[in-house]
Amino acid sequence: MKLMESPGKESESENNYSMDSNTQQRRERENEKKGRKNRSTSFWKRIQPRNQPLRRVQTSSDMMQRMQDALRGDMMREFLAEFISTYVMMVFGLGSVAQKVLGENNYGTYLSINLGFGFGVVMGVHVAGGISGAHMNSALTFTSCVLGQMPWKKFPVYTVAQCFGSFLAAATIYGLFYQALIRYTDGNLTVTGPRATAGIFATYPASYMTLWRGFIDEIFLTGILQVCLLAINDKKNCPALQGTHPLVIGVLVVTIGLSLGMNTGYAINPSRDLPPRIFTSIAGWGNEVFTAAESWWWVPVVAPPLGALMGAIVYLLLIGSSHQHHRDRNAEIETTPKPRVLQSLQPLQQKVIVPSSHHSPMSPLSSHSDMDDPPSPRVGHIPPAPSLTVLHKNISHKVQEEDETFM
Repeated sequence: MKLMESPGKESESENNYSMDSNTQQRRERENEKKGRKNRSTSFWKRIQPRNQPLRRVQTSSDMMQRMQDALRGDMMREFLAEFISTYVMMVFGLGSVAQKVLGENNYGTYLSINLGFGFGVVMGVHVAGGISGAHMNSALTFTSCVLGQMPWKKFPVYTVAQCFGSFLAAATIYGLFYQALIRYTDGNLTVTGPRATAGIFATYPASYMTLWRGFIDEIFLTGILQVCLLAINDKKNCPALQGTHPLVIGVLVVTIGLSLGMNTGYAINPSRDLPPRIFTSIAGWGNEVFTAAESWWWVPVVAPPLGALMGAIVYLLLIGSSHQHHRDRNAEIETTPKPRVLQSLQPLQQKVIVPSSHHSPMSPLSSHSDMDDPPSPRVGHIPPAPSLTVLHKNISHKVQEEDETFM
């Protein structure tokens, strides 16, 4: 019996072993699937924002989200504001010069150039005035950092944005007026001479100006600009009316150009002059843009920051100090104590006013208004009422007692 039962038991054990192995393999596959799912879920959790439902994020949408987050930063907003405002100002300004030169004075005059730059400044201030202050001028940015009105870490951000906007504006004007430029020059782009066109993009001094005279001229013009800008925005002096600052600043730029711009072209802004000059050297005018007029190119870069700083110092010393002296004087007047005589007289003046037909001798503590009132005319002799007489005597007696105590 035992020998006959053993084969069945062996087959049964083999079947159990095969079932156990199949079950184990199935469990291993299920665990592997769960592990893969957990790993993928943890991966998507890592790239998903917190407190948001899980969703499959594409690479392009993730990059767009990161770009939007970066653009929402304050520093980036100020960078873009300075870039766009400088671009707008330079497009209007350089466009007015291009129309005057390439149109052979048929489409513009010296006045139109000044109006173009002036109203370009107005539009630039409207574009970025509430975000970055719309400096559009690295000399003004430098002075603001020196005076502590903005941190130094913003200086390179503002300067790069202004230069980038100015460079792109020069490229824009070159593209818009390319056909007129080729027709006017016959394809020969020159810096000096009767058909010179490099002055459309950058400033060059007049033929009678020397290098150092032009340097002093740029310092003076930028100093005037800085003094007037501080006055326009000085709330303790006589500032421009609310909402009129862009227009007033534009009028200031036009005034400087009309009255003082003939000698050097009134660059008064490194960001306005250097980037378009670099563009002209690339676009076909060559290195002569840096060597012309005794290597004039560095003057509009160095002189305006010095002039803006000197103008700010002059304004703060001559005008700002007078503000402080005026405030100190007002504070001294307000803190001066009143005399005791006036303080003691004030309540007594309200007690002596008594309606009566008789006028007793005037007390030194009586009100001055009683002296100005003329006495009423007496028609015959009318005895006063007893109650009024008693009241008058009592009050006169009290006044005499207070007079004696005061003396």
